[in-house]
Amino acid sequence: MKTVRIPAGWPVTEDQARAVQDELRERVVLDEPGPPPGTGHVTGVDVAYDDERDVVAAAAVVLDAATLDVVAEATAIGQVSFPYVPGLLAFREIPTVLAALDALPCPPGLVVCDGYGLAHPRRFGLAAHLGVLTGLPTIGVAKNPFTFAYDDPGPHRGSASPLLADRDEVGRALRTRDGVKPVFVSVGHRVDLDNACAHTLALTPKYRLPESTRRADSLCRRALQEATA
Repeated sequence: MKTVRIPAGWPVTEDQARAVQDELRERVVLDEPGPPPGTGHVTGVDVAYDDERDVVAAAAVVLDAATLDVVAEATAIGQVSFPYVPGLLAFREIPTVLAALDALPCPPGLVVCDGYGLAHPRRFGLAAHLGVLTGLPTIGVAKNPFTFAYDDPGPHRGSASPLLADRDEVGRALRTRDGVKPVFVSVGHRVDLDNACAHTLALTPKYRLPESTRRADSLCRRALQEATA
């Protein structure tokens, strides 16, 4: 388990954080399809917090995209690096998530975030932020639609409907299980939306949430328990 310090020069105010988003958002790549589903590696990243102790634990779990078997995993522990502000949550997580990714013994391939990419009020959620900083293809698969409108997709697995900011499609509500609440998929970096949805379906053969997210969630919670015991 790696221990992380807050980087020098890390934003400390909302204005500073928004200025960073404005700068980095221009570097998001939206004209690449991304890796084909079912090939190479897919890595889930997730974090768990203990706000009373000011501790965040991050996990990165690499899966074989064809079999969904675990190939490698890594964790990192750090100090919470930014206060809780809706729309700026990436600044609380990224230093520790980057450390977990850096600790992996193999290339992560596509990175799947438990959160948002373009489906974000400033079009720059965690998946986009992480993708720009690492250069990796990234997508966001969230549990709720944040502030965006959508029509309920059809009842069967694979049904989808646009996630809308006014008239702009910023993601999709995607049904991963028959009759179960959809997840909300958005592009992060170097992946198109059709491919992001195809990856999400490939990662959800049994459950609503991607297997990558489920594994990373479990691992970061264990890491936090060990760090704060």
